[in-house]
Amino acid sequence: MTGFVKSEAVQALLDRASGVDGSGGNQRLKPIVRDLLEALMAVIEKHDISESEFWLGLEFLAKGAPEFGLIAPGVGIEHFLDLYMDEKDARAGRSGGTPRTIEGPLYVAGAPLVDGDVSKTNAVELTQDPDETETLTMSGQVTDLSGEPVKDVILHVWHANSKGFYSHFDPTGQQTSFNNRRRIKLGPDGRYRFSSKMPRGYSCPPDGACEKLMQLLGRHGDRPAHVHFFVEASGFRSLTTQINFGDDPRAKDDFAFGTREGLLPVPDRSSGAPIVEFDFTLLPAETAADEHFSERPRAAA
Repeated sequence: MTGFVKSEAVQALLDRASGVDGSGGNQRLKPIVRDLLEALMAVIEKHDISESEFWLGLEFLAKGAPEFGLIAPGVGIEHFLDLYMDEKDARAGRSGGTPRTIEGPLYVAGAPLVDGDVSKTNAVELTQDPDETETLTMSGQVTDLSGEPVKDVILHVWHANSKGFYSHFDPTGQQTSFNNRRRIKLGPDGRYRFSSKMPRGYSCPPDGACEKLMQLLGRHGDRPAHVHFFVEASGFRSLTTQINFGDDPRAKDDFAFGTREGLLPVPDRSSGAPIVEFDFTLLPAETAADEHFSERPRAAA
């Protein structure tokens, strides 16, 4: 059966269900809901989804809600948003800067704000809990498109420990809330330097909704070792990005599609410990909103 969704009866149902035939409510939301409902109905029609299959799918979504933050990047939606924003930039003639990539669901607001002016301090230490693994040192500079240093930068940094667990979300409960998490206030030269215990990649929680979905799709649910960043400074577009370590076996096979060219530094291990040099380039803000991060709901310790 084809064309049923376009029938008069179904189209009238969509108008009424989404509220587009009424005057109240949110005028932006209503047509979005209508299109979402119509797209879902079209999928049901195209694949002849049974009543049982529909309710089983809904049950999966209901039980899997706590893992939506993992499922969204796992099915490519979060990466799609990056690609979409890139395309809008390209069509507007905006180019350059460090590539954006997914935030992921594991940021925690309120990390300690520390002085990271490299002329005053050697390196900011992110790791405060015991972790028997090699020490990572990472440094670089934040500049504008012309290569000039950006002043008064706040660099947010967060990553997992050597077991692949993030503080605040650690199932063992053995980490303090802000282990491997800091907001670093940079000096006027835009340079940063921090050290921490080398993170390890992680997998979707075993037997969880994300892992079950990946298995049904014939995919793995693994991420390579990586470090997350927010970069913010007055007059510049905020940047959400992360680096994957280029020598990690999953570096170019990230289930969350976080890998992007320009974000794959290979640590220098010639000294016996991993050292990464990585610079950030910020784009100028065109509106006040550009200076702020998205209004995505985030955890707070």
